[in-house]
Formats: sequence, structure tokens, C-alpha cells
Amino acid sequence: MHQQPPDPTRSAPPPADPPAPPPRILVVDDDPTVAEVVAGYLDRAGFRVERAGDGADALARAAARRPDLVVLDLMLPGMDGLEVCRRLRARGPVPVVMLTARGDEDDRILGLEVGADDYVTKPFSPRELVLRVESVLRRTRPAPAPRPPSAAGLTADPAARRATKHGTELALTLREFDLLAFFLRHPGRAFSREELMREVWGWDFGDLSTVTVHVRRLRGKVEDDPARPRLIQTVWGVGYRFDPAVREAD
Repeated sequence: MHQQPPDPTRSAPPPADPPAPPPRILVVDDDPTVAEVVAGYLDRAGFRVERAGDGADALARAAARRPDLVVLDLMLPGMDGLEVCRRLRARGPVPVVMLTARGDEDDRILGLEVGADDYVTKPFSPRELVLRVESVLRRTRPAPAPRPPSAAGLTADPAARRATKHGTELALTLREFDLLAFFLRHPGRAFSREELMREVWGWDFGDLSTVTVHVRRLRGKVEDDPARPRLIQTVWGVGYRFDPAVREAD
């Protein structure tokens, strides 16, 4: 049976899109043993890992090629982790998971205040750290939403990771954005801090002051008068409620 020669005019199917490269993680710790263990676990979890031993090195590496996430030790020689976090956040919304050996709650809150998205207290389980890194990265990926949630002049677009107030873009950290988007999707409902930690952070346990700090920071960016918040209201004995009806009734 005679076989027809291939038709040269028939176009070949387009090549498949190459798989996305794994996220790049910058590990910043002056303790080589800790850095090696953390980097090893992250590497085995499928991440591309780069290491820096101090703050100046970390900032230089981040400037040369922005990482997808930074694992940052609080106690660094010279420039401490808080200052490194401030400078990283000033350059753009890079997620930061902070490592701290301190047991003082004020230090953990200060880390959140300067823009850290999560923290792990030493000594820690490397596997727990990997789970925290994966959780933060998961929340940075665009989520399908046919219409960005909006109310009271506020809009949060998950696909663009962009929030606006009356059309003006808000400078929110990743967690602040997640918290605002959650409130916008659930107007008028009161949530406890435990519920917010579970729904927004994905944690079943943790320091509830994390929620308090982020609500205070978010109020400072969305309220006309943060000292007398009207949109994000405290429900005594329960937690917080986003009430856009207050603004819309004005």
C-alpha cells in the first residue's frame, strides 16, 4: 500500500509550554550550620536556594536577582534582620519568613511591624519551616477571581496582588493584602482572631498577637482615622468585623 508523503504545508502542533522554574529562596543566617540545614531541607523540597551570611550580602544578592522569598535570621552581625527586612520591603513586596532565637514577644511583633510575613522561633523543626515557606508562597500566587472583591471604596485584586482605596494603590504587605481581601469577601461578619489566623494565615495554632498587629497595620492604611476605625471594627469579646455599610451610609 502506497503511503502518502507528509504534507510540508501542514503546521506542526505548537510546543508545550516549559514548566515554571521552582521558586528561589534566599536564606540569610550567619550560623553556617543553621544555614546549611535550612538550605538542605528547602533544596530537598524542590526550591532553588541561595545563601547569604550577613545583611549586606543579602541585600546585594536580592538587588542582583530578586528572590521569591527570603528566610531571614533576626540576629545578624552588623546590620540586624529587622533593618534588612525594612530595606527589602522598601524595594518591593518580597515575602519574608523571619527566624528568631529570642523568646520576647515584642521582638516577634517588631518583625511583623517591619513587614515580615511569618516567623519561626529557634530551635525549630526544619520541616515546619518548609511548611511555613510553602504556606507563604501559596498565598502569593494569583488566585482565580472573576471579579475582585470591593466595598467602601476598597478593592483587592488577587490576580494582580493589587489593592486600591478610591483608585489609589495601597502599599500592603502580602499578609495585609490577604487580610483585606478576606474582609472584603466577608463583609458584616465578625471573626475571632483564631478564625482569622486559620483562614488568612492557614495556621491552626500560633501567637494571636500576629493577627492583632496586622489588623492595626491594615487600619493605618485603609481607615480615614486609624485612631477611630470605622471599617474594621473591634467586636469586644469576639474579634473583628469589616463593616462597609458604615462608609456607604455616610
